[in-house]
Amino acid sequence: MGSSETPRNAVNRREFIGLASAAILSSTLPAFAAATPAPLQPMALGLLIAPFTAPEEHFRRVQQMGFSNCFLSLDGYLRGGFTPAIAAQFRDLLAKYNLTATTVEVVGPQPLIWDFTHGPSTIGLVPPATRAARIDALRQASDFAKAIGVPQVQTHCGFIPEDPADPNYPPTVEAIRTVAQHCHQNGQYFLMETGQETPTTMSRMIRDVAMPNLAVGLDTANLILYGKANPVDAVDILGPHIRSIHAKDGRWPTDPSKLGEEVLIGQGLVDFRAVFTRLHHRGYTGAVTIERETSGPQQIEDVRQEKIYLEKILNEVTA
Repeated sequence: MGSSETPRNAVNRREFIGLASAAILSSTLPAFAAATPAPLQPMALGLLIAPFTAPEEHFRRVQQMGFSNCFLSLDGYLRGGFTPAIAAQFRDLLAKYNLTATTVEVVGPQPLIWDFTHGPSTIGLVPPATRAARIDALRQASDFAKAIGVPQVQTHCGFIPEDPADPNYPPTVEAIRTVAQHCHQNGQYFLMETGQETPTTMSRMIRDVAMPNLAVGLDTANLILYGKANPVDAVDILGPHIRSIHAKDGRWPTDPSKLGEEVLIGQGLVDFRAVFTRLHHRGYTGAVTIERETSGPQQIEDVRQEKIYLEKILNEVTA
């Protein structure tokens, strides 16, 4: 997530088809049986969906395309949508289509401007103006995830200051700790999605927050799109903390005001074989979620191609 150059609604940006680390951490989490998903094969391919409009169509599509699991982008539910009725609907749909929801994510509320000019002041828990609202949104998402049995909550924390002496660094640490504590009480991991910060900065944040359930959602393309790191190298730094993966491809930014370009998997700069091999050797057993930020019929075709491409690599890496 987070590769758009202009402000737009987070759900529309991720709308699927638009209808047009570790054992040590696990042992410290409180028991919560309802948050345990159905067993998945290690590195099972899944799909990111934003099931706000006609949820059943989204879940059905995931199954029809041959995926066993999905990652839920839920910003569309922030305005009063996290209700017991919606939770019951999601539980029923996941059971009906035999799907595991691995993670939920919210990044709102607005404003969100995915570029280098306005991004630092609008994205994540770093900007003071929206920090309280984002903390509240993540608490809501965590409670909803608990209600539907999902053990991970993810977000972009934003352009975390590289300098730990920056006056905005301590309140950001406290904001992330506050959300992590809430997730911990719900028996969940809280994941920071890679993108706006270097892997070293994210590693420092994990150390400074000092919560056993704070972990990483590795977005393979975002590290490139934001010009922060090669994802293969990022695995060496963040590997023990990685608990989810967004499989996405992209190219480095060439305009200093705009993010790099997200492209079809296999046409960008991400070395998926190297990323998956390093993660496999580290014992990663979570899902690999395809995220393709196109829409409509083109997204369907893109995802089909990406699924074939990644299946071949994963079968060889995990053989």
